[in-house]
Amino acid sequence: MKVLVINCGSSSLKYQLMDMDDESVLCKGAIERIGLKINGGEENVIIKKGSDKFTYDKELLTHTDAFNEVKYILSESEYKVVDSFDEIDAIGHRVVQGGALYKESVLVDEKVLEDIKALSPLAPLHNPANIQGYEACLNVVGDKVPQVFVFDTAFHSTMPPKAYMYAVPYEYYEKYGVRRYGFHGTSHKFVSKRVADRMGKDITEIKTITCHLGNGSSLAAVDGGKVVDTSMGFTPLDGFMMGTRSGAVDPSAVTFIMKKEGLTPDEMDNILNKKSGVMGVSGISSDDRDICKAQNEGNGRATLAHEMQAYEIAKTIGSYITAMNGVDAIVFTGGIGENGFWLRSRICSYLGYMGVKIDEELNQKTVKGAEAELTKETDRVRVFILATDEELMIAQDTKNIVEKL
Repeated sequence: MKVLVINCGSSSLKYQLMDMDDESVLCKGAIERIGLKINGGEENVIIKKGSDKFTYDKELLTHTDAFNEVKYILSESEYKVVDSFDEIDAIGHRVVQGGALYKESVLVDEKVLEDIKALSPLAPLHNPANIQGYEACLNVVGDKVPQVFVFDTAFHSTMPPKAYMYAVPYEYYEKYGVRRYGFHGTSHKFVSKRVADRMGKDITEIKTITCHLGNGSSLAAVDGGKVVDTSMGFTPLDGFMMGTRSGAVDPSAVTFIMKKEGLTPDEMDNILNKKSGVMGVSGISSDDRDICKAQNEGNGRATLAHEMQAYEIAKTIGSYITAMNGVDAIVFTGGIGENGFWLRSRICSYLGYMGVKIDEELNQKTVKGAEAELTKETDRVRVFILATDEELMIAQDTKNIVEKL
């Protein structure tokens, strides 16, 4: 079975075609700047086949145009990997917000589509774009190819009410669905399964804390394969500080700033999501590589931003150890989780009370895409670096659903 995985943003479309017989990647890439003018030299079409990468520029006005370009790339272009698009058996879509309605991946039909549209206010930057991706595929292939929605929120649906409810009037939960949902679910699901394999354990036997660290970051407490708590909340803004997101802030500080600066809710939302976090504290960048460089040059605010981030993550890990009454494994994944050796080291330095002592030489050698254990097999708490593969997780769910049709 060949499964095409689609991940749409408001002006982008990422794709990956997988042969699920051996779970190999036939081709992957992205189309960027959809609906935007392309100036000369802006190569917005990206194709990766094995170790080869090809790029070119093409102005594509809609997501349907972009998906038609994907169809052309995969089945007609000089880079093609199938003789006909008819060889593609199913399409799996990443959808950010499934709310409380969808606790697992589903085959898309009219009701599912209407439900996801109705949930768009809970993820206004993501769900509409995810829907655009689905509709673009539908416009090109019709209903002859089954399509599946895989939700970021689904893996977190096992959280108990004591973990997902907020201490605001209950009516807001009933009327508007105000509660903790959690995100990055496909990543947390993938690495929690992968670490169980690495440890030679059944996932039901272990307690794991998965740390997905990138420009957007979240942690999940996974007890026996089920999430009992996660750091992101009603939106991906909650939790600890990230690249440009503030994470948890005293609500009164937010209203205080709004009153002092005369800000509207939308303006404040923009500040918390796009001008805060590491960017806001350092005043330099949201990119961890830039922060590391500035820190090495003695920049105090860059150092402060890094120290705050490590401290907040370590505190969250500590709270999850309490929530699960122990932990067997801690996993670092994502762009920073896999590459940020300073942050990994600093976080683990807070966990000595659990007997955590990582191999610092190995910690500094690991590179993105590599797997490594930073502790010993005999250690009470084991620490891993594992590359996540959200696309494979989406493809696996899609295959499992379509095979049952």
